[in-house]
This record gives sequence, structure tokens and C-alpha cells, in this order.
Amino acid sequence: MIFVPSPRRAARPSAVGLVLTAVALLLTACSSTTTSGSGDRAPKVVRPTPNVGFDYQIGGPYRPPSGVRAVSRDRSAKPARGLYNVCYVNAFQAQPDALRRWQRDDPDLLLRDGRGKLVIDEDWDEALFDISTADRRARLAKIVGSWVDGCARDGFQAVEPDNLDSYTRSHGLLDASDAVAFARLLAERAHAAGLAVGQKNTTELLPKHAVVGFDFAVAEECGRYDECGDYASAYDDRVFVIEYRSTDFERACRALGSRLSIVLRDVDVRPAGTKGYVRRDC
Repeated sequence: MIFVPSPRRAARPSAVGLVLTAVALLLTACSSTTTSGSGDRAPKVVRPTPNVGFDYQIGGPYRPPSGVRAVSRDRSAKPARGLYNVCYVNAFQAQPDALRRWQRDDPDLLLRDGRGKLVIDEDWDEALFDISTADRRARLAKIVGSWVDGCARDGFQAVEPDNLDSYTRSHGLLDASDAVAFARLLAERAHAAGLAVGQKNTTELLPKHAVVGFDFAVAEECGRYDECGDYASAYDDRVFVIEYRSTDFERACRALGSRLSIVLRDVDVRPAGTKGYVRRDC
């Protein structure tokens, strides 16, 4: 299916985050834990609690509204003290302001068509990463994995790798198996760092969520497309839902507002206090 473009923001150089050290504060926003499986000393991975107050702040951080216990912010932002923090990472496409770096240092990691031209996500002017081979996936995972490690160092509890569905915009040069293979590398890296990892959109890959190792979902406009129940079933209600239209938000709240974390945001996800800011919860 075709999604309306998500309100992503160009990442800025990563700031030094605030490391959360109070376990009691963390437990107020978290549920059961698992280990990464890499040994007794592996960090614990803490999945989000279903149906907690949630805010989507990837357009810029601000003081979370009353009742919010989980928040998603860009990897350049600091996590919110005492909350469950999800780190937004643009994992499958290049930020426009970073394109020169990719062209200079790793040009072969950018997807190109038969004429050698970059394959671009035209909605966001972002070049797609070339995840078509095991070697390129491994090299990309090393780079993106360093961002994931940064999220962990800064004090986030989870990571949200965006553009899992980039293969649908690749003009047939990539397929779902490429996305699954790369996502699995990122999930392994996240778990090794002690982070839960969320599936971002892409209901087509829900049957592969266990293979990848996803722990929860971040679903934009699932109310609009009648998909929230699919995410809820796959992830035992550990789903953060973002709607951008009031009618879709109200529909989602009526159907699953007692089970999922659902929020209405303006499509540009503006910070509170700026013109056009919108936020409501069920």
C-alpha cells in the first residue's frame, strides 16, 4: 500500500545526551525485559509498555505534556528525563544535508539506476541506500550502527529505524528480502547496545517481525488505512500510533484507544509553542 510521506526531519550532528541512571524512573515507563543473547553481560533490552501516554517529537524536542510516559525524538536530541525514550534514526536513506559525505566517502553505498543516477525518494529528496548485497548491508550497518550506539550512550531505551519501506521506492532495484536482511543487522546491533528496536510502518513485513527481531512498532496513519489491529496483534499492543488527521485519530481511538498508545500530531510534527502545533491523545 502507499503511505502519505511521514514527517521526518533532517538530522543534525548528534548532541551529547543525558544518560538516565535511575532504574526506578525507567521502570515507570517500561515493561518486561529480555537480553540480547550475546552473553551474561549483555545489556538488558526493555520493551515499551502498551497503552502509555506518548508524544512524537521528531520535529524538535520540547517539554513532554502531562501524562506522557514515552516519547520519540531525533537522535540529535537529548532524551526526556524519566521517560521511555525512542531514538529516531533515518536508517535506510541519506539525509539531504549528508549527501555530499556519502558521495565523497561511500559512493557505492548509494543506490543507482542502470544509468548510474541516484535513486531518490522524491517526497523527501533523500537518496536510497544500496542494501542489495550482503557486503553493502554490512558496511551500512557499521555506519548506521554507530548512530544506534550513540542513541544508547545518550540514554535512549529504544530505536526507531525509519524508511524500512525504501525498497518500495527503488524501482525494483531492491526487494523486501533486502530490507529484512538489513533490518536484522540493525536489530542485532540495537539489542547488543541494550536498545529495543521498533518496526516503522510497512505492514507488508509484519510476518517477518520475529525474524528481524523487532520488539514493538511505530505506526503512522494505521487508523487511516485500518492497519492498527495488524500491528497490535503482531506486537501484543506495544504500538505507538501517530495520526495526522482528526477523523483518522478519532477512528483509531474508538477502535483501539484502550489498548494502544495513540497520538494526533500536525504533519510537520512542530515543537509545542510554534505556529501550527497540534497534539491530542485518546
